[in-house]
Amino acid sequence: MRSVRISIFTIVAILISLGIVMIYSASAIYAYEKMGDSLYFLKRHLIYLAVGVGMMLFAMSIDLNILKRFSKPLILASIILLVMVLIPHIGRETAGARRWFHLGPLNFQPSELAKIAMMLYIADMVSRKESAMKSFWYGYIPPILVLGAVVGLILLEPDLGTAITISFITIIMLYVSGVRVKHIALSFLASLPALYILLFSVPYRKKRMLAFLNPWADKQGIGFQIIQSFVALGSGGLFGVGLGQSRQKLFYLPASHTDFIFSIIGEELGLIGTVTVTALFILFVWQGMRIVFKALGTFERLLALGVVSLVALEAMINIGVTAGALPTKGLPLPFISYGGSGLIFHLLAVGLLLNVAKTCEAYQ
Repeated sequence: MRSVRISIFTIVAILISLGIVMIYSASAIYAYEKMGDSLYFLKRHLIYLAVGVGMMLFAMSIDLNILKRFSKPLILASIILLVMVLIPHIGRETAGARRWFHLGPLNFQPSELAKIAMMLYIADMVSRKESAMKSFWYGYIPPILVLGAVVGLILLEPDLGTAITISFITIIMLYVSGVRVKHIALSFLASLPALYILLFSVPYRKKRMLAFLNPWADKQGIGFQIIQSFVALGSGGLFGVGLGQSRQKLFYLPASHTDFIFSIIGEELGLIGTVTVTALFILFVWQGMRIVFKALGTFERLLALGVVSLVALEAMINIGVTAGALPTKGLPLPFISYGGSGLIFHLLAVGLLLNVAKTCEAYQ
């Protein structure tokens, strides 16, 4: 397993390094115009990265049995933080969403902690009640109620993309744990009316769905961002226009250093750049699944599966959005997009995955 750990660490290091270069490339002119400092976003990203590396090292070294015992307090703390962030003057509101705590020069998004907390809680619960997972009332309903509380609070922020991500990861973990497919199907059918209301009764989400179906119907409005993403990806060609030479980052493509950084990669580094990034994520998933299959205990196996699912889902959603294959969700590209809580907790998750691999190695 040592080779697997080295491989995962190397993949993440390459993605982070690429992210540092592309964040500066995509944000320098915007930062200089808006903040008076072309290094503004890069410096903040490096701070988040330093914190994230520290969290990764901590997660790699902690005893997983200790972590398992703290799974319940951690999910409870996450729920409390999700409640607190909704309180005016405590949570920070930006563009109509209240998702962040402002901590000095940094922002903390409790929904990112909730992703890790939910994975730990499900892994711990299943490891204790594995024989009861086929039971609807004793195996399926308890984690679904906790998921409902977490997702409900995140939807109040509002943050549909994160809510969907947490839901998918939880369902994947429960399915692998032996939960009956009919129970999952029943939950899915029951959630359809709520999902329809969330997508089509909220004006900006409805516009996003319409823009996904036909962005050219409002090319100067809601369809503008995705059209500019198409332009960036299309103009890159095979080899790209050259590092730092993007035109779309010059105030044409909004969120070019965050949610749509993959588009800038496509424009500056071409098809070769985007295929390389996609291949790195595929390699990460492949090596991560090797850890899942080698894990010795139920807790370790499910925790590793949760981490792999998290990175895979968010990478697929982000790439799918920039390519127009999915509606805009506002999720960053793991390890590459501009910092924040996402980078910190992605690195923490990688630390947990490497910890599971180290545990496997110790018993070989």
